[in-house]
Amino acid sequence: MTKIHLDLPRNTEVGGESFWAEDLGDNLYRLRNTPFHAFGINFYDIVLAKSEGDDLKPSILKVHEYCGHKTLRVIFLDQASAQERASRLSQLNKFKAYHENANGTLFAIDVEPEGDYGEVCNWLYRWENEGVLSYETCEARDGLGFDGE
Repeated sequence: MTKIHLDLPRNTEVGGESFWAEDLGDNLYRLRNTPFHAFGINFYDIVLAKSEGDDLKPSILKVHEYCGHKTLRVIFLDQASAQERASRLSQLNKFKAYHENANGTLFAIDVEPEGDYGEVCNWLYRWENEGVLSYETCEARDGLGFDGE
C-alpha cells in the first residue's frame, strides 16, 4: 500500500485529499479507502497517478477504470456521540454500505456494486428529514473535475 494524492483547488477547506492505494504498476493505483471530499472517484476505482518528484506522492490525474462502488457523504447535525452515529450508519451494512469516520461528524459511505444504493439513499433521506444528518451523493459534477461545488 502507498499514499497517493488528489488536488482539490476549489475546496478551500482542505485543498486536497490523500488515499491509501495499491500500486498496480504503470502509474495505475487502486484506491483502498473511501473519499471524504472528492467527487467522481470511489473506493476500489483504478486511477492514473504520477509523481512530480521522487519525494512527492503520486498525484491523481484521472480515473482509469470505475469499479462500480458509489460514495455518499454524511454530516451529522444532532448531538449524538461518534459511537452512536457509527451505530446508526452500521444499520446500512445490510445493504452492503460501509462507513468511514473522518472526525466524528463527517462520515463517508461506500456502497458496494452489489449493494442497494437506492435503499441506502432512502434511509439517509429519512434521517435527513428527521434533522439527524445531511447527506450528499458524490458522483462527478460536470466541468468541475474532482472538486464538485
